[in-house]
Amino acid sequence: MVVPSGKAQACTMEPDTTHNEPPEPVLADPAGPPPGPGARTGDRLHRSRKHGVLAGVAAGVADYFELDPTLVRLGFVALALLGGLAVPLYVAGWLLIPDEGTSTSVLEELLAREPVH
Repeated sequence: MVVPSGKAQACTMEPDTTHNEPPEPVLADPAGPPPGPGARTGDRLHRSRKHGVLAGVAAGVADYFELDPTLVRLGFVALALLGGLAVPLYVAGWLLIPDEGTSTSVLEELLAREPVH
């Protein structure tokens, strides 16, 4: 370091501590980013009464993932034609997914019934 008076001075290089603080953590927005197409909205999976054709399984799945119900129905048809997997999946959905506005599924209601003697 050159001093205008011509005298040499001892120069110490001290680290600049004003910029060495750890960055504050960035917290995620509790609401999260807005869901994109096909992203889950956080609502419960249900069978749709309003848009259902048979038991409302395809419409409920479409509502849950914010998809067009026609796309989910076409997926079930494709699975049915490609080996019949759609039929057991649809029946499982009907038994396990609760109807819109209820908290229990068909299977839970059947298991909760009192046995007839």
